Amino acid sequence: MATETTGAVSSCVDSHGSAIGMPQLCFEWFPNQIFWLVLTLVVIFLVLSRIALPRIAAVLAERQGTISNDIAAAEALRNKAADAEDAYNKALADARAEAQNIVASAKADIQADLDVAIAKADAEISAKAAESEKAIAEIRAGALASVEEVAKDTAAEIVSALGGKASAKVVGAAVAARLKG
Repeated sequence: MATETTGAVSSCVDSHGSAIGMPQLCFEWFPNQIFWLVLTLVVIFLVLSRIALPRIAAVLAERQGTISNDIAAAEALRNKAADAEDAYNKALADARAEAQNIVASAKADIQADLDVAIAKADAEISAKAAESEKAIAEIRAGALASVEEVAKDTAAEIVSALGGKASAKVVGAAVAARLKG
């Protein structure tokens, strides 16, 4: 009788009902293992395709949009800075032309006067030109300070948009180094 029970027992199980060797290699259990493997892979596929991957795609699209918007804003600020520089150059040219017009009219008006009057008029014109240059230098310094402040703000926003953190000192040092060349 013992020989009958051992002959009827599966080749993957001993007479006491415990597994012999590695159950993964038991050919009689392959259909069950394949069924659970396929079921698990289908569930993982469905979870990834329906939940995880759409969320990841949405985050990537939002991130790309933010980066594009930041780049567009930086481009707009760069264009504004270029426009400000053009306006400055035009104002400088106009100031020089105006100064030249003042010099020419002053020379024509006082040509008949004594040499002392000519010297006095030249001194006044020089003072006005110095004041104009000083005012232009102040405008230029203000414009450069504004450009530096905008660059710092833009750099800090880009770093934070990319998920990084940078202190105002680090951003300021980086912008200052870049502006120096």
